[in-house]
Amino acid sequence: MPERPDRRPPPSPKRPGWRRATPPPAETPAETPGDHRSVIDSAVYRQGRRVATPATLAETFRRLREQPNRMAWIGLHRPTETELLSLAEEFNLHELAVEDALEAHQRPKLERYGDTLFVVLRAARYLDAPEEVEFSELHIFVGPDFLITVRHGAAPDLPAVRRRMEETPELLSLGPEAALYAILDAVVDGYAPVVEGVQNDMDEIETEVFRGDPEVSRRIYELSREMVEFQRATRPLVAMLHGLMAGFAKYGTDEELQRYLRDVADHVTHTSERVDGFRQALTEILTVNATLVSQQQNAEMRALAEAGFEQNEEIKKISSWAAILFAPTLVGTIYGMNFEDMPELKWAGGYPFAILLMAVVCVSLYVIFKKRDWL
Repeated sequence: MPERPDRRPPPSPKRPGWRRATPPPAETPAETPGDHRSVIDSAVYRQGRRVATPATLAETFRRLREQPNRMAWIGLHRPTETELLSLAEEFNLHELAVEDALEAHQRPKLERYGDTLFVVLRAARYLDAPEEVEFSELHIFVGPDFLITVRHGAAPDLPAVRRRMEETPELLSLGPEAALYAILDAVVDGYAPVVEGVQNDMDEIETEVFRGDPEVSRRIYELSREMVEFQRATRPLVAMLHGLMAGFAKYGTDEELQRYLRDVADHVTHTSERVDGFRQALTEILTVNATLVSQQQNAEMRALAEAGFEQNEEIKKISSWAAILFAPTLVGTIYGMNFEDMPELKWAGGYPFAILLMAVVCVSLYVIFKKRDWL
């Protein structure tokens, strides 16, 4: 973008309000998703200082054109189609970019339409109570004298970014690209708590895996899905920032902003690598969990098999003794029948023969079952 003629010297890198010295303030009530107002804040700046806070978009357009070397920063939250179309007409925004901003659900990207830059970002924040990651979408239009933000979600905290920039007018006087880099910095800073929260979840999951928690597989799956979304938010951002850095010379980007953008690029590269590591670790944990579950199931099946084998051995013994005891009962039952014409009924050796027959049958059965290890 062409350099503004009234720019002041860049501030020191250690000036407060730009870098990561303190976390951003909590969201203001005007930034809650349920707010019915689309225009969160609209301001006109000259030399990095706010000179007007118009109440309507039409007034913003008028105040911006009153004097040269002014910049408008318009913040919208889920705007209506009419509002975006009026902005598109005033600032000559490309219809494809406007369509993307209306529909949302876009992947992070960077597009140039003439002298206007269109940026899509995916912000993230970690929710402690449900232990999950919430993603928001942010669309940014950057022109020679304007910056328009269209948010779909709660993050990032853009009012805090605006306040920090207004506290350093020397930086804001560098133009809309300075505000863009501050927003990029805020989005990337918002990834750090998410990474910490996910790391804590990973540690808990590892403990649950080796403890044999039956619900851990579901938790691994849900966290894996969040990491896929996180990866989609961070990986394209690396290429986007390198694309911006590649245009430093062409668009005359201030050297101070170049340093800031390189720092943001380093942080997002580190975050992207951490996310890739999380996905790999989750894959390995899922494999370990499947192995442990399989081992546990095998141990249970082996225990059941051993119990069944022991039960089968007991049944063999019971069946063998039942057969042995049944033999004399059978002989005694036959000889106990009271028929007058029964053979050997009045034979003197009938009783000893019956006893001997019972003994022979029982001993024979015992020997047979013993040889088969049933007894």
